[in-house]
Amino acid sequence: MSNKKIFSKKELAELSASEINHKIIYENYSLLRTLGGEKLRKEMVPVGAACKAAVNYFINTTGPKNEPEKHAKAARAKLVKVLSRLTPGDYKGFPKDAEKGLVVGFNHPSLGEIARILMMKIDVMGEKPMLFPVNLPWYEALANDFDKIKMLGIIITPTITPATWKKLGLKEGTKLYENANRIKRGFRDMYTEMSEEAVKNGGVIFVAPSATRQQTVFKTEQVYTKEEDVIPTMSVLALKLYKDSEMNCDFLPMAVLPPKGYKRGLNFRKRYKLIPGEIMTADYIRKTYFKTKSPKRLEGFDYDFHKRIADKLPKEFWY
Repeated sequence: MSNKKIFSKKELAELSASEINHKIIYENYSLLRTLGGEKLRKEMVPVGAACKAAVNYFINTTGPKNEPEKHAKAARAKLVKVLSRLTPGDYKGFPKDAEKGLVVGFNHPSLGEIARILMMKIDVMGEKPMLFPVNLPWYEALANDFDKIKMLGIIITPTITPATWKKLGLKEGTKLYENANRIKRGFRDMYTEMSEEAVKNGGVIFVAPSATRQQTVFKTEQVYTKEEDVIPTMSVLALKLYKDSEMNCDFLPMAVLPPKGYKRGLNFRKRYKLIPGEIMTADYIRKTYFKTKSPKRLEGFDYDFHKRIADKLPKEFWY
């Protein structure tokens, strides 16, 4: 569906983020096109087409179609089998039958690790619900297949990363900027609520702390040497989740080691390694980083989380 609809000024001003999302999924609207990001949207159309074809293949070639649970399980099993050939990955050592929810943060050098993470999750973590925040250009490419993707065990939720926000180039002080910023915050709140629900039910959340593809764990040497701050992705999530005193999910740093000569794309038939780092339990995080009852930030948590990823990789991937 290439002829995407544009939100009216009234819709943009009055609709909630969840209502905007519903129209993106089910009514063929594009927030990107509305905000002047048509080029960003079109860049991801081929990815969307490829994913649509893949999703339909796994669903249409499995069954029994009159038994949804068995059908979904068969489709997921076939997905793992195919991905193991097309996008191979090693993922030894991941927790298999953990009852608690889990937040997995990983370095994000390419698109290739997404397929390997998906394969690992379905193969190792089975029926646990899986939540994946997806940057808006990629999300809009996948949104029309939201329900089918969910059937395969993946719940995607939209986010607007700092890099995408900058590329949109919206003029501060304008009504368009204000409405877009409100929706961006609304997407973040949706993600937080879904995250809480997922981990409370023993689910797993995968998130790239860099919020964009970058070759190294730390963005620069200055970030590694603590001369500059780490993007606080993981601590913001921890603060939100641990507001609930009964929340007991753990945080797992995961190192992605791409193959030699890898590109930014999927790197078909090349083997990745997904390496679990030292897990950070809810109890450990609360005792180590929550210095007050209701802190506004977790000093040192983001750096330590990144360092646990870096420690599992060759130094060329550190910064």
